[in-house]
Amino acid sequence: MSTAVGKGSTLIDPTFLFDFSVAMKRAPLKWGKTGVRLDESYRIPAFGTLAGRPHYADLRMGWNENGIGFRVEVVGKAQMPWCREARVEESDGLHLYIDTRNSPGIHRANRYCHQFAFLPIGASVKRDQPVARMLNIHRARELPTPVDTDSLQVYSNLKKHGYEMSGLIPTKGLTGFDPSEYPRISMWYAIVDREIGWQTLSLGPEYPCQEDPTLWATVELARDK
Repeated sequence: MSTAVGKGSTLIDPTFLFDFSVAMKRAPLKWGKTGVRLDESYRIPAFGTLAGRPHYADLRMGWNENGIGFRVEVVGKAQMPWCREARVEESDGLHLYIDTRNSPGIHRANRYCHQFAFLPIGASVKRDQPVARMLNIHRARELPTPVDTDSLQVYSNLKKHGYEMSGLIPTKGLTGFDPSEYPRISMWYAIVDREIGWQTLSLGPEYPCQEDPTLWATVELARDK
């Protein structure tokens, strides 16, 4: 599949030419009043910039045997995020895809593949509360064990020109998550914003990343030395 990128001459997204591998550090992931705290050493890259996609968010992620947590700060906005609890898949926020077994060569998701959405607002009558959801992956051959929404933790804080948000996915929400036996997982993320575009780990929405795990990056679950 080919796609035009940027202003003109490049037909293939440059990130399509690489198999990306990133490290995710082990972290305490203690949940506090403002979610989890992760310093800059936990930062996850945005290789989508190689194809000219925007980079407006600082995403940090960590793991331990109890699950995977993140913290993200979005800047550069002039408008409120567009978020609707009833339309989570279309909403602004962090859309996260995880394969706990780094399954090789599968073009349709299996039971180890997960989709999560974290929105900074959208819940409650006033739509001013954050949202965390586990969603089904389109065309999946199998589905992971569902997790109660209450098991997913989320915190957000709106700012003048953006927002910060933190979330935590417990191990019970990650079918097959076993870092001691499977220290590699696959992952793809998109920080979606109707105003300023998509920031992605690698390929953009022109490719079927939201349903094809072979397009996700490998993540090494790094341990302390």
